Amino acid sequence: MDFELVPPSGVGPLQIGMHWEAASAALDSLRDLSSVSESDRPGQHIFRPSGLMIAIHCTRGHLESVELGSQPLNHTDRVRFLGAEIFALPAQDVVTRMRAHTPIYADPEDPASYIAPDLLLSFWRPFAADDDPEEEQGYYFNSVLLARPGYYDTPAEAEERLRQNR
Repeated sequence: MDFELVPPSGVGPLQIGMHWEAASAALDSLRDLSSVSESDRPGQHIFRPSGLMIAIHCTRGHLESVELGSQPLNHTDRVRFLGAEIFALPAQDVVTRMRAHTPIYADPEDPASYIAPDLLLSFWRPFAADDDPEEEQGYYFNSVLLARPGYYDTPAEAEERLRQNR
């Protein structure tokens, strides 16, 4: 199955801002009933047979973010953005492709990870090992998070956003 990231809207049936009950049902619809994982937690996350984990995070009753991760074991599930397979390309290739479309920065608290704040996307890996393709844990991203507008705001930015929306 292909999972196309569409920031800031969502991915597949998981649409940012939807009510948590609808988000939970949408997450459940992505479960492969022929191979349900014992690790699945309804309303929180599922694991597909490929190894792809899909997690939802709700705040105040609405879907705030969707995280896809745990590098798929095979390519039956693909996470894509603008035609690029996020977990099949080396992390630096993903960053280079993203820079052609939007600003993307190394996370100041975790330089192995990157944030594309204008698209509300973040990419994570446990450590940077960009030059060593044998080191899959750092050569590829392990997860991508798509979030609601304001997710990355500082307290001052959040206050300003509230002021503007009044």
